[in-house]
Amino acid sequence: MPKQILLNAFSMNCVGHQSNGLWRHPRDRSREYTSARHWQELARTLERGLFDGIFLADVTGVYDVYEGSPDAALRAATQIPANDPFSIIPTMSAVTEHLGFGVTGSIPYEPPYAFARRISTLDHLTEGRIAWNVVTGYLDSAARGVGKAVQTEHDTRYEIAAEYMEVVYGLWEGSWEDDAVLVDREAGVFADPSKVHGVNHEGEYFQLKAIHLCEPSPQRSPVIFQAGSSPKGQAFAAAHAECVFIGASSHAATAAHVRGLREQAVAAGRRAEDLKIFAMMAVVVAETDAAAQEKFGDYQSYGLLEGGLALTSGWRGVDLSQFDLDEAPGDVRGNAIQGSGRATESPTVREIAENLVVGGGANVIIGSPSTVADELAGWMEATDIDGFNLAYTVLPECYEEFVELVVPELQARGIYKTGYAEGTLRRKLFGAGDRLPASHPADGYRQR
Repeated sequence: MPKQILLNAFSMNCVGHQSNGLWRHPRDRSREYTSARHWQELARTLERGLFDGIFLADVTGVYDVYEGSPDAALRAATQIPANDPFSIIPTMSAVTEHLGFGVTGSIPYEPPYAFARRISTLDHLTEGRIAWNVVTGYLDSAARGVGKAVQTEHDTRYEIAAEYMEVVYGLWEGSWEDDAVLVDREAGVFADPSKVHGVNHEGEYFQLKAIHLCEPSPQRSPVIFQAGSSPKGQAFAAAHAECVFIGASSHAATAAHVRGLREQAVAAGRRAEDLKIFAMMAVVVAETDAAAQEKFGDYQSYGLLEGGLALTSGWRGVDLSQFDLDEAPGDVRGNAIQGSGRATESPTVREIAENLVVGGGANVIIGSPSTVADELAGWMEATDIDGFNLAYTVLPECYEEFVELVVPELQARGIYKTGYAEGTLRRKLFGAGDRLPASHPADGYRQR
């Protein structure tokens, strides 16, 4: 039986996520991001298409590396304004039954005690459909927002993240025993105090002595996503992640990346299949290949070059305004996002920015439903990924057309589900239990 594709919609609670300038398209409704109805309609569309989840990106801080100013980002709406991603989850979960919600939470700006409660609350409200994308931050502007001069050094951020995980695992997995909640009305005892335990953590970066404020939620710990591509990021994913979000430059490079991640997971005492790996992709689909190419050209005409330059400068931590637009800067990077290796090509600054217009740097599959299905199936077979994070282009039509045109084609080929499995997000993704497995390091924090 062929491997079935897993799908997430890749979005953000803002006007312009990564497809720079497409908010200007006459059919785009990204400007409605402040409306609860907007998010509910999107959630209904995704659930109709049997998407596994919506992956909500987020960034703390503003992209002000380009020209040393936030002006370009503000003009182009490059991930600013950006509202809180956690707040829209109850709105979407109220109109869906199965759709999962992967939310980005940045460790430097989320104290673990309060963060653990927020996640447990959402896991309760969604009946076990919450995932957490663990990020360590990368913008100096975000650091200044919490009183620091600059962002912490890249590798140190992952050391902090590893200790953060110890704290939240202790709260989620070790504070309340499974049978601590009695709800004994006659005796007047809601919870057995002997089965509720304080978490004591005295570490280099965090100190905590507290009881978790929430009773156990359906999953206890959320499904854990991670998207780091540096050596430190990959090692963190191998130890902690259940789902890994990667870029996809080519079949060969992606297959090598996937193989390396699975090998590192095994070396960390886990199983290769403990990781579900999602590649970023964007799709422009129409009834015919020619119509899809025409649509792609139309989308490209709305791009904003300076928005792409602001975004890429922030990702790299290097001001690209120091280079001529037709100069190739190479893979220069500061103390921001670190790639897993050096680029094999040398695009110019202009090409780097233009590549973000449709799909935000993702590979863009353009064509009829049959062509798109061929491409998606080819990526699955050649790389051993488990599915895709589909970056949006013109919203919501890109997801509506995918659901109407591509999903039936994938189902006809037997490579996409025809109905949801029951249970929590973790159970849906892995076909096993609601809780993290014994092979995961969180198991060591459970009460025996």
